[in-house]
Amino acid sequence: MAFAGCRMPDNSDKQIFRYNESAGITTLDPAYAKDQSLIWGCTQLYNGLVRLDEQLQPQPCIARSWTISPDGKTYTFTLRSDVLFHKNPLFNTPDSTRPVTADDFLYSFNRIFNPNSDSPGRWIFSDVEGFEAPDDTTFVIRLTQPFSPFLSLLGMAYCSVVPHEVVEHYGPDFRQHPCGTGPFYMQLWKENVKLVMRRNPLYFEYDSTGHRLPYLDAVAVTFIVDKQTNFLEFVKGNLDFLNSLDASYKDELLTRTGQLETKYANRIDMVSTPFLNTEYLGFRIEGASSPLNDRRIRQAINYGFDREKMMRYLRNGIGAPGCGGMVPPGLPGFDTVADYGYTYNPTRAAQLLTEAGHPHGQGLPTITLSTTSNYLDLCKYIQQQLGLLGLTIKVDVTPPAALREQVAEGKCAWFRKSWIADYPDPENYLMLFYSPNRCPAGSNYTRYSNAKYDKLYRRSKQATNDQERIALYRQMDRMIMEDAPVVVLYYDQVLHFTHKNVHGLRSNAMNALDLRYVTIDKQKQ
Repeated sequence: MAFAGCRMPDNSDKQIFRYNESAGITTLDPAYAKDQSLIWGCTQLYNGLVRLDEQLQPQPCIARSWTISPDGKTYTFTLRSDVLFHKNPLFNTPDSTRPVTADDFLYSFNRIFNPNSDSPGRWIFSDVEGFEAPDDTTFVIRLTQPFSPFLSLLGMAYCSVVPHEVVEHYGPDFRQHPCGTGPFYMQLWKENVKLVMRRNPLYFEYDSTGHRLPYLDAVAVTFIVDKQTNFLEFVKGNLDFLNSLDASYKDELLTRTGQLETKYANRIDMVSTPFLNTEYLGFRIEGASSPLNDRRIRQAINYGFDREKMMRYLRNGIGAPGCGGMVPPGLPGFDTVADYGYTYNPTRAAQLLTEAGHPHGQGLPTITLSTTSNYLDLCKYIQQQLGLLGLTIKVDVTPPAALREQVAEGKCAWFRKSWIADYPDPENYLMLFYSPNRCPAGSNYTRYSNAKYDKLYRRSKQATNDQERIALYRQMDRMIMEDAPVVVLYYDQVLHFTHKNVHGLRSNAMNALDLRYVTIDKQKQ
């Protein structure tokens, strides 16, 4: 995409990775990187103490190593001394940069930890007592109680290191003037048009042969909103990468069984991995009198539609039917032999409706299911299937931002929602049902409340033994399925499409976008 009136340089010899971000990017300040589009941008520009690898295990990044105290409450990190911030005149040094020290992490973390912080990542430090920087290469975090997943939390974009000189100079405008330590630095950002990030020649990481990373010369991000246009640009070769599957082009690109259509198979590569994303329908089960307050009706709905058929015909086989609990595959709490959850059983569904005093739905009012246009086909399918049981379902289509607000305020009786893991631990899913997290104060959108569940949840938070934690997680997951405050639809998959000349793209079940090792073979374009 060229800018009107600008003569663009010839970059035909450069390795430029091009992708589109239809959701847009509103900030490049990692303290506000709350969704995928922002995280992907910040991943290229910043680093933290640790990063999660392809198996979701914390690996050294700016922290060379660390130790955890026997009581699980003190984390001591030893930092690298060769990490430099991107060049910026505000450093007022001869080479316009300076090394990262422990004081920079002290500043960056306190910026979020501050009670007056408006960072959406402040919750990460809810169990933190404080931070210390005893010397330039030692950084200490003290927790009020042990929390086993804490190290993984530190791999989130929120926990990136930033320089106080640049942040304090720009204030709120730091979002447009990012300065980090990442493999790329920002060269140009014309909001809603294009973002260009150039290779950081001072980046501190090397490959196994001693070659400095990254290999790419630049990353160029466009912001085409229309998903179909985005797909066409990818097919024409104007984009190197396509993420996920949209209804507007799924049948063009994939067969019913989830394979690449023959006409694309010789020029496009597809990589699919489990995605820590549980798609579900949530019931608000607190407040005004509603038939959905009856567990038997919620269970009947869970039994009342065929998830296998839904995935085959509406998702082209992409993803796994949600026949288990809230915890998705790919996490240690996922029970591969679980005997809880729901499969299609219309006989049992009809029996539950009768037990609830509503045989074949008699006497039940119309139930409204709130969703967005992207999930209309799934919701209409469920509407049709539940109609066979005598349930009258109205599907209400709402813009995404409005639906998020309504759900967060507890205004929807039945709503479509998804939960993408913030960090790779089952606790991140199970906290959705902890009663102190009830919306609008937290993410318990169903307002589920169960004293026994809360007790188990508190025990799991403090458990330092992995086997004990996993046993507690599975017990809680089972309890949620039996009480049925949600209908698990499916467990999603990461789908990455690239052209055959793109190599070295790395990801994981958090749908990370790691471009450090990417190369583009210019001869095969």
